[in-house]
Amino acid sequence: MFAMLCFSHTPSFLVPTKLLVWIPKQICRHHLPSRPDQSKMGMNFSLQTHIFLLILTILLKPGNASIHVYNQESLNEVGNSYLLSGGSEGIFSSSDSRSFVRFDNITFWRPKSAAKSRGLIQVVVFEAADRNNIGGSAYGGQRSICCTSDLSKLQGCKQGEVLRIPSANDINWPIILKLHFSRNSLSTSMKNHEEVRISKTGMYNLFFIACDPKLKGVVMSGKTVWRNSNGYLPGRMAPLMRFYVFMSLVYFLLAVIWFTQYIRFRKDILQLQHCISVVVGLGLFEMILWYLEYANFNSTGMRPVVLTSWVVTVGAVRKTIARLLVLCVSMGYGVVRPTLGGLTSKVLLLGITYFLASELLDITEYVGTINDLSGRARLFLVLPDALLDAFIILWIFYSSFKNIRTVTGEKKCCQVGYL
Repeated sequence: MFAMLCFSHTPSFLVPTKLLVWIPKQICRHHLPSRPDQSKMGMNFSLQTHIFLLILTILLKPGNASIHVYNQESLNEVGNSYLLSGGSEGIFSSSDSRSFVRFDNITFWRPKSAAKSRGLIQVVVFEAADRNNIGGSAYGGQRSICCTSDLSKLQGCKQGEVLRIPSANDINWPIILKLHFSRNSLSTSMKNHEEVRISKTGMYNLFFIACDPKLKGVVMSGKTVWRNSNGYLPGRMAPLMRFYVFMSLVYFLLAVIWFTQYIRFRKDILQLQHCISVVVGLGLFEMILWYLEYANFNSTGMRPVVLTSWVVTVGAVRKTIARLLVLCVSMGYGVVRPTLGGLTSKVLLLGITYFLASELLDITEYVGTINDLSGRARLFLVLPDALLDAFIILWIFYSSFKNIRTVTGEKKCCQVGYL
């Protein structure tokens, strides 16, 4: 009786790519290493149960997601303006006006030195396709966000305010909301729960901009709520909920098939097959946790940092074990040798290094993620993860070729089938 096991090899999504086959006990038993202690068979199931109970008992701490929170954030000097990026997300359009960007408790504070005069803060919301409709250049030189004297003559804009060119698709866009500092006032606030309705699907950006040089040092606090018609998930993440439901079902079916055969042939279980069971269990566990994390995110607009951290950690462990498992098999472990010998320390070191690289990359990409755009830190962390993946793949192919050539020369057909 034969059964097949698939385990994932891709770093982000679990796609079955590699097959292992159960070999009946009647075939080539004398070629296989000795069977491991049967007392270890239940350890994998116990470990998964304890991890699951541990996560269920952790108090979930919410983090920022489609609800963008600003805590004494300062506006930074960019060209002839001071600005702060409030977020960037994909939003699906809605005919019933259920898609919006809402401003809650937005308050700006300016330095005392600027309190003697009035001041203007502008809130700009625009679609990515209209990014060139904000700002301009008078004579083909450096682009200015705020209207200058030259731009005022050429474009007819008001000097000291953001230069806005109406969109070709909708003259009301980009949206600019204005807040005024009163004379001798140190703070100003937006109207609470003010909303910008989204009627067109696209990638939207939010900026808080001050053109007055006297407003250098302005800080702001509050939050913005970005909502799609079906929930708070950003446009890039919204399709992933269905994906994780599908993958949970796939892994559940795979787990049922694998563990049925695992129990059926329990008297002939190899150490490698214990590791395979861990990979299958972690894959199912990871998919369920991802779905729960996204479902909570979509319904509340808040992202539980603890749960997300656990999910990426489980994923990093699963990816590490899967890669090391394939590497060990390609080296002949469980096929032509009972141990890895002097290579054990090198494989473990590689595994630890890959786990750390993968964990850092996934934490940067997922934990506390607010915007739909990747940051520079992620681009920096992708490189070591990709290099380690390439190194592992090359080592797998080299070891497989070497062992296949060895066992082929010795005419050991069973080991060749394994490799």
